[in-house]
Formats: sequence, C-alpha cells, structure tokens
Amino acid sequence: MHVCGIILVTGSAGRIGQAVVAELQRRRYRVRGFDRVKTPGLEDAVIGDIADAKAVHQAATGVEMILHLAATPDDADFMTELLPNNIVGVYNILEAARLSGARRIVLSSSGQVNWWQRMAQHWPVRVDDPPSPRYWYAAAKVFAESIGRGYAETHGLSVIAVRLGFCPRNKAHFQEVISSEWAQDVYLSPGDAGRFFACAVEAPDVHFAIVFATSKPKHCVHLDLEPARQVLGFEPKDTWPEGIEMALMSEPERAL
Repeated sequence: MHVCGIILVTGSAGRIGQAVVAELQRRRYRVRGFDRVKTPGLEDAVIGDIADAKAVHQAATGVEMILHLAATPDDADFMTELLPNNIVGVYNILEAARLSGARRIVLSSSGQVNWWQRMAQHWPVRVDDPPSPRYWYAAAKVFAESIGRGYAETHGLSVIAVRLGFCPRNKAHFQEVISSEWAQDVYLSPGDAGRFFACAVEAPDVHFAIVFATSKPKHCVHLDLEPARQVLGFEPKDTWPEGIEMALMSEPERAL
C-alpha cells in the first residue's frame, strides 16, 4: 500500500509505540502520536485519553492510517481500566477511522487470546484456532478483533488485527523472560515490533487479517508466524535476548 498521508499511532509513548514511531520515521513517513503523555522525539504528538471520543476524533482528522496500540496492557480492574481503555477506546478509534476516511487500521491484540490451547501445549497455535482468552484483558482483545472484521465488512476499511508476543515493559517482565523458555519463544523485541508495524503499513490488498507477531522463537514455535509472512511480508530478525538494549529503556507503568 502506498502511503503518503499521516499515520496516527495511538499509545505512541509506550514501549512498542516508541519503537513503531522510530521505525516509521526512519522510513520517512508522516507520523502523528496520541498518548496520555508526550511522545519522545515526535513533534506532531497529541496528548489525550483514548476513552475521550472528542480527543480521539481530533487526533484522527486527516489521517490515512491508524495503528492502534493504546490500551491497558494486561489484566486490571474491568470497570475502571479495561472497559474505558480497551472497549470504549476501540469503539472511539474505529469510529474515528470511519469518519476520518482512513484507509487502514491496525488493531493490537494479544497472544493471550489463545492462552489455554498454548498452555495445553497445542503448538503451534494458529490464527484460525478457536479463541481461548486468558481472562478479561484477552476477552477485550477478542472483542476488538471481532468488531474489526465488522468494520472491514460493513465500511470497507482495511483491518489488520495483530496478536502481539511478549515485549517486556519492566524488570519483573525481564526476569520472567530470563527464567522461562516459553516467554523467550514468544518474545517480541522493540526492533521487530517496529518492523512488523511498518510491514502492516506497507502491505497491499489486505481486506481483513489476523496475524501473530513475535521475534524468532529460541526453543520452540508456539505461535504460527506464517500468516504474517504471507500476508504482510514480515520476517522477524531478532531472537531473545537480541534487542533488549532498546527494551531496557525506562517506561512508566501506565496504559499505553
């Protein structure tokens, strides 16, 4: 897909968001950020809350594409965190995409959507396997994927839902990856995250797709990366612990 307009990245100040912004800027795309705090290194950056429809619609004005990363990034209180950020926020961003005339939206989902078959060692998990969400966070991601297809079919948007691997955000996460072979196998480095979303921006002729995105597994393939390769041309470059120098950058514990 040839992109000459603005690409809106929500959650642009987060761990993955900063990596995505950096990669898109390296490829000389016009990038606008949206987050609760200032996005480092990005001049066109809107400060706002994803649950605020007015702020979201203003940020989406004139954009060609939206990469939606903003969310509460794991299980939290449903009514005060997951509902406004991961349900209402998805509604706001999809409506903003529709009304702004954006051509494509990329929705961040999670490997936790297929948690229980992976825990049962039914590997590799494939994108067409039935969802088995870990808990409310993952259930909200199932909702996002489902309504994403609804917008693709009803409104003609190009929609890509990506079930992201484990991109560590804090010291506890790093300890988990260090001590766990499965975490190393679903690790997603910031560099590979940036390259993945750039591939999602550039891929032609995608109506609706669900794909997994991780770095290269170190021990065993848990999540099937072939759809991302075939549909988007994404080939991960890193294997744990490659890329940790970028991931070790400090980030506050907050909604992305």
